[in-house]
Amino acid sequence: MSSFLDRMAAASRARLDEARSREPLAALRSRAFETPPAPALRLQGNFNLIAEFKRRSPSLGRLGDADLVGQVTDYANAGAAAVSVLTEPTQFHGNLDHLAAAAATLTPLGVPAMRKDFLVDPYQIYEARAAGAGGALLIVRMLSQESLARMIACAFELGLFVLLEAFDHDDIAQALRLIPTTRVAAPAILLGVNCRDLETLDVVRGRFRKMAGLLPKGILRVAESGITTPDACAELAREGYELALVGSALMTASDPAGVIRTMLAAGRAAS
Repeated sequence: MSSFLDRMAAASRARLDEARSREPLAALRSRAFETPPAPALRLQGNFNLIAEFKRRSPSLGRLGDADLVGQVTDYANAGAAAVSVLTEPTQFHGNLDHLAAAAATLTPLGVPAMRKDFLVDPYQIYEARAAGAGGALLIVRMLSQESLARMIACAFELGLFVLLEAFDHDDIAQALRLIPTTRVAAPAILLGVNCRDLETLDVVRGRFRKMAGLLPKGILRVAESGITTPDACAELAREGYELALVGSALMTASDPAGVIRTMLAAGRAAS
C-alpha cells in the first residue's frame, strides 16, 4: 500500500475510534436500518456518469464554494447515475453532513448518493446508510480479503451498491476473487479503475486502456480520475467502460450540468 493510503487509513481508523466512542455499533446499526431505502443506481443507455461532490482535491487544492444542494441537484437533473460525496475531512474537506444533505436532496430525484472515503470497517458502512447513502466505495488494496468480504456483505445487507476501486492487476484479481460469491441476489457491484498515481497524484495516461482487458463483462466497469472532456468519455466507452466517475471537472465548471450532458452524449455515441 502507498504511503498516501497508509496515512489515509490511519486517519480513517482514528475517526472510526472517535465515532465509536460517541455511538455504539448497536445504536448506529438500528439507525441505519431505520433509514428509508435509497434509490437504486439510475442507469440509462450504454454509458453513464457518477458525478462527484468534493470541496477539495489533493492534486488541485480547493475547488471553490459551490452550494451543495444546488450542485447535486444539477447533477441529478443532467442525468447522473449516482452522486459520489467525499466525507474525508483532511484532504478533501468532506464530512458525513455533506453526505446526509446530498442524500436528502437526491432521494426525491431518484438518484442515490455514494459515500466516498477511505473506509476500513463495516461501522463506516452503517454510517453511510444512516446518512441516507445508497452506495459506498471500497479501495481494494486498503483491505485484507477478509475485511473486504465483510464490508461488501455489510453493504449488501443494508441494500447499498458497492464500487470496488482498483489501481492495478493485483487489485483487480483480489476483487474478482470475491465478486462471484457476492453477486447473487445482491445489489449492484461495480469494479473501478483509478488512473491516479498515489505518490505523485499525477494521472497515469494509458492505465484505463491497459486495465480494460482485465475487467470481465457482466460487471459494471467504472473509469475514475482525470476525466475532464467529452472526448475522454468517448474513448473510455470504446475501451469498454460503462461508467465514468467525474469530480474536479464538474466542481470547477461554470455549468456542471452542461458538462455532464456533453460527456454522456459523447460516451453514448461512441459505445
